[in-house]
Amino acid sequence: MHTKVWKINSINIIKKDIQEAADMLKEGDVVAFPTETVYGLGADATNASAVRKIFEAKGRPQDNPLIAHVASVAQLEGIVTNIPDYVYTLIEAFSPGPLTYILPANDSCADNVKAGLSTIGVRIPSHPIALHLLETIGRPVAAPSANVSGKPSPTTANHVYEDLNGRIAGLIDGGQTGVGLESTVIDCTGDVPIILRPGGVTKEQLELEVGTVMMDPGLATASVNRPKAPGMKYKHYAPEVPLYLFTGSGEAMKEFVDKEKQAGNRVGLLLSNQTAELFQANAPIHLLGESIEEIASSLYDGLRFFKQANVDKIICETFSEKGIGQAVMNRLRKAADRVIEG
Repeated sequence: MHTKVWKINSINIIKKDIQEAADMLKEGDVVAFPTETVYGLGADATNASAVRKIFEAKGRPQDNPLIAHVASVAQLEGIVTNIPDYVYTLIEAFSPGPLTYILPANDSCADNVKAGLSTIGVRIPSHPIALHLLETIGRPVAAPSANVSGKPSPTTANHVYEDLNGRIAGLIDGGQTGVGLESTVIDCTGDVPIILRPGGVTKEQLELEVGTVMMDPGLATASVNRPKAPGMKYKHYAPEVPLYLFTGSGEAMKEFVDKEKQAGNRVGLLLSNQTAELFQANAPIHLLGESIEEIASSLYDGLRFFKQANVDKIICETFSEKGIGQAVMNRLRKAADRVIEG
């Protein structure tokens, strides 16, 4: 299959290119496109055979549900039922944006979008290209991250091309994404919202709007049989080189790295700018940034960085779980082969 690539500037959107991509989706093909979180791999959510192509292209397990992306609140209301009042409060505060609502589904979307569940995840993305595409197609688009299943999510079109060239019909290159981590997913089927996957909207931000917000116990135990949301059951985000998380201080990590090198292991380091100052030329380093927001935005690029490097393992420091740091550590734990207590 030939993968057509459109390069579109999100400020000056080329309508004919968006129309061509929308037509591909209407015809049952899959097209990757940028959102404010990561690149998504889209298919017409009302077309089961089109949605099946997402699972085939990614190698994604069939029981891992997808998120339906829509352009407006009216479109959201058209595919769900029983919307609690607090959802409208959250929509007013965070949508369009990186927040996905799990709600009871009607019959509008194909069953394989929901992985056989009675609920569906739906969000309104804020990226101008994504919104323009959704408005043009005029129907919900199922879109998980546009990568091979289990690997780091893509934050650039190059990441998508590396993983899926020849497997998908089209790719809209809209430059680098912003948040860099997937949306926060909240279960809105009860009286109190429950976070199923931390992401671009933090628990603290949600609680400022609606009061009590719970965390799903599965985030701690990973014992989920029928996941309600992506990222709950399977190993995700893993780089091609084994990833070790190091929980100790920078000095303790430096000692650990020295021992690894003495044992003949080639080590690459994923570090904040501050921690990196301790290492100098001790080992190949990929800098993630200074603030936790910068670290979140660059995390997946960092996990992909050592794919071509001559290293045996990646060692990454751990981060505070305050704010979006909770989502950063959620992704790192799912990606890691081992956790080293320093």
